[in-house]
Amino acid sequence: MLPCVYRLQPVLALLFFTLFTQGENCPVTCLCPDPHTVDCSGRGLIRLPDEIPLDVRRLLLANNWIPRIPSDFLVLYSDLVYLDLRNNSLSYIEPGTLSTSSRLVFLDLGCNNLTEIPKGTFGESRSLIKLRLGNNPHLSMVNEDAFMGLTSLRELELERNALSGLQVGALNQLPSLRVVRLEGNPWVCNCNFANLFTWLVENSHKLPNGIEGMECSLPTDGRRVPLSQLSQDSFRECQLTLTLTDFLIIIFSGISVSVAAIMASFFLASTVHCFQRWSKGTKGDEEESEE
Repeated sequence: MLPCVYRLQPVLALLFFTLFTQGENCPVTCLCPDPHTVDCSGRGLIRLPDEIPLDVRRLLLANNWIPRIPSDFLVLYSDLVYLDLRNNSLSYIEPGTLSTSSRLVFLDLGCNNLTEIPKGTFGESRSLIKLRLGNNPHLSMVNEDAFMGLTSLRELELERNALSGLQVGALNQLPSLRVVRLEGNPWVCNCNFANLFTWLVENSHKLPNGIEGMECSLPTDGRRVPLSQLSQDSFRECQLTLTLTDFLIIIFSGISVSVAAIMASFFLASTVHCFQRWSKGTKGDEEESEE
């Protein structure tokens, strides 16, 4: 009896390994190397797989053709901490889609077709530590409040996109930021870039290669120059440049001052006129009294 058991041990071990790796609720086209990991990488998927275990913690969906994420997709996966959607066909993430993942720590959306990162894209994923948004060749717009609420984010990748500018406010909302990658973007060295340049110089320790590996194009002739060759004096003329907001403030202030001056003049004239009439009346009464 015992020899038979010994002979069956390799078969039983293989059977157990197969059941363990596939998982009871593992999607048909995917692998589940452990009870909390679903690996669907490189499966040619054109949509998210069905029957993903509700207790999944690591979901690997890289190297497929997935074009979108349903806005309610992550509602049921409250244990998800690692989501890899790298190298798919995502062009847009609906605001709030990722806000339900309260435990999400790692998110990779690199190598997709994203065009913008609007306000509220990530909700307030306060557990998110690493966010990859690099290598999206059409990503040209990042809202100033795109990263609002990501108080634990330490690493942000925005390299090799189509960004010509970036509002500093988007980075200032990340108090835990330690590493940021911004190289490989078509930055333009205009006055809109001046504040970002100042931020990059002051936070060069957060850039993997400092500002040495970054370039921007001159607005006059489009020539690319390394940021290391620029200084604050390169943007000195921008300090004398008024924005549209500045012009509106000046115009509104001028109108307000003019209206106030007119009202003051009218009040003063009315006061003088009343005083003159009162003076004439008083003088007339005095003359009548003398007669």
